[in-house]
Amino acid sequence: MNSTPSPPDRINQILASTAPTALASATPAPRTIMCSPTSETLVTYLSLGVLPVPSSVSPTTAAIGFLVLWLIALSAVALGVLYIAILVIAHFPRDALPSENTYTTTTRSGAISGPRKLPHVREDPEDERQREEKVTVSVVVPAYNETERLPGMLNEAVDVLEGWQLAKSGEKATYEILVVDDGSQDKTADCALKFSAEKKVPEDRIRVCKLEKNRGKGGAVAHGMQRSRGDYIIFADADGASQFSDIKALHATLTSLTDSPASPAIALGSRAHMVKSEAVVKRSFVRNFLMYSLHTLLYVFGIRTIRDTQCGFKMFTRAAVAQIFPFMHNEGWIFDVEVLILAERKGVKVAEVPISWHEVPGSKMELARDSVRMAIDLVVIRCAYILGIYDDGRRAGRDKALKKKKEL
Repeated sequence: MNSTPSPPDRINQILASTAPTALASATPAPRTIMCSPTSETLVTYLSLGVLPVPSSVSPTTAAIGFLVLWLIALSAVALGVLYIAILVIAHFPRDALPSENTYTTTTRSGAISGPRKLPHVREDPEDERQREEKVTVSVVVPAYNETERLPGMLNEAVDVLEGWQLAKSGEKATYEILVVDDGSQDKTADCALKFSAEKKVPEDRIRVCKLEKNRGKGGAVAHGMQRSRGDYIIFADADGASQFSDIKALHATLTSLTDSPASPAIALGSRAHMVKSEAVVKRSFVRNFLMYSLHTLLYVFGIRTIRDTQCGFKMFTRAAVAQIFPFMHNEGWIFDVEVLILAERKGVKVAEVPISWHEVPGSKMELARDSVRMAIDLVVIRCAYILGIYDDGRRAGRDKALKKKKEL
C-alpha cells in the first residue's frame, strides 16, 4: 500500500527535482519554487522559507513581484519609524496655569489693580463684564526681558491708536494692548504698568499678563491672542521694529477680504519688498545666508505663496484667531509657519501687506542655534500634520457635525 508523502517530504521532492533551474543561483534570499500550492502545504512552504509561485508565472515576473513586496515592507517600516520619531520630537503645549489667566492694569488713580480674569476667544464673546466696551482692535505684545525696548514701542502704539479713526465708518477706534510677559527675569511687567501710569493711559487699555514659566515667543503670542477682546487682533513685536502706523493698512486689507470680523481672514505684514534695501543688504553675510536658506526650506515644504512668513506684525479677524490659535503646537520662533499651515488647511483668506521696518538691536534670537532649531521644527510641523499627530480641530468639528446630524 502506497502512503501519501507528508508536506515536508513533498517539498523536498519538488526542491530536488527543480534544483537545476529554480535553485541555480545560490543566494541567501528566500527560495522560490514554481508550483501550484494547496492550502494544505502553503503554511509549510512559508515556515521553511520557501516562496511558492504559480507555475504559470515566469521567474522574472516572480522576482519583480517579490522585490516590490520587499520595498513595500521596507517603506512601511520606514514610515513607522518616522511616525515614532516625529511623535517623540513633536511639541504639545502645556495648559495655562490659573494665574496666567489673569491680568493687571493701572486704575484711574494710577494704582496697579489686583488680578482680573482674562476672557477667552472660544468663550462667549458677549460676556458683559469683558465686552462692556466694544473693542475694535487688540494688540498682543509678547515680551521677554524687554525693559529697554518695550516703552518706546508702547509709546508709538498708544499715539497711533488714540488718534485712529476707522476709514469706513469714521468712528474712533477703541483698543486694548495686552502685554504678555513670557516669564521675564527682569521687570518687564512692572515696566509696562509704569509706562501706562506715566502716560495716563485709561484703565484697562494696557493689560499685563505674566506667564510663570517661559513658553517661547510662539507660546506667548498664542496665549495672548486667545485672551483678547477685539474684533480685530494683531500681534506686534516688543522691539518696535515695525512701523506701528501700518496697522491701518493691515486693517484696511482685512476689511477688503471680509465684511465682518466673524469671518476668518489674516493680513500679514511683509518686508519682502525690502530685500534689496539698505536695512537688509547691510546685515551680516551669515544672517542673510540663513534667511535665504529658510526661504528655500519653506518653499520645499509647500509655503510658496507667502514671501515673508516671519514678520512679527500680523492681524487677524476674531474668527481667524478662534480657528487657528487654540490648535497651535509650536511655541518657538517658527510658530508663524504653523499659523500659515493651519490657515491653508482651513481655507482662511490670507493677504500680504508691505510695511515699513527697521533693524533694532537687542534681539533675543541666538542666530546659529535658533536657525537649526527652526529648521528642525519646520520639518516636525509639516510631518506631524501629514501623519495625523497634530490635530487642526477639523476632526472634532466633523464629529460634532455628524453628532448633530444624527440628532436631527
